[in-house]
Amino acid sequence: MILETTINIATAQAQPLTIEGIKDYEHRLEDIMELTDTNLVKIKLVETEEQWKREDNEINKARLGIIYHETALNLSFFSQTNYKGYAQKSFDILSELLFAPNTSIGLLPFIASYRASAMSLVGAETKKLKPLGDAFALFEEADLKYGAVSYLPQFLRGSVAENLPWFFFVKRKYAIRDFQSIVDKQNRQENYANWKIMSYTYYALANKCQSKKCREKSMLYLDKAIQLDPDYKAGRQKAEALKMRMKM
Repeated sequence: MILETTINIATAQAQPLTIEGIKDYEHRLEDIMELTDTNLVKIKLVETEEQWKREDNEINKARLGIIYHETALNLSFFSQTNYKGYAQKSFDILSELLFAPNTSIGLLPFIASYRASAMSLVGAETKKLKPLGDAFALFEEADLKYGAVSYLPQFLRGSVAENLPWFFFVKRKYAIRDFQSIVDKQNRQENYANWKIMSYTYYALANKCQSKKCREKSMLYLDKAIQLDPDYKAGRQKAEALKMRMKM
């Protein structure tokens, strides 16, 4: 069963989550999160699988589920056979962790968010609508539980929403809403999200609103996306290109 409203409730009640409480897990996972270089994805896939085989613990299993997600996102749509099925593998592994009774609470925002995103990738790969609907239900659950301390539910949902075809106009609205929510939370608490996420977020917001009405705000967001990414590892390249187009 995909939806489960009692996920690790006893654990969550015993040890409330804080932003600071999940930062250690973020540092242990961030090298395999939000990858865009396909060669790096392939390298990290091999490394992460070998790491998990050497030591099957919860952090290595979570890393495995996340790198399978990144493999599906970056490679499965460009290959006929080699990388098909990784979205389902990611969902299954992350489901095992989510429903395990002793999974560390600090890992849950990462597991729940990437699990929802993996389900959306299952829908994209199989060209079925039901997994997409299930994914948004899972995103909503993850956001309600972890959105106050983790940007991931909204960031991943916004990332899915912004790439949907126009006829999913209801779900596409999540993109602006979610990305703006992350900016608002970051303004209230500066350690809410890291520089990489914020660079992507500022670019995404500017990209979604290019009209004259919000041009000034969009240009400001593009400048922030560029400033946060001096080494071109997040949203800078796309932000610079969009800024050039908007000036023409």
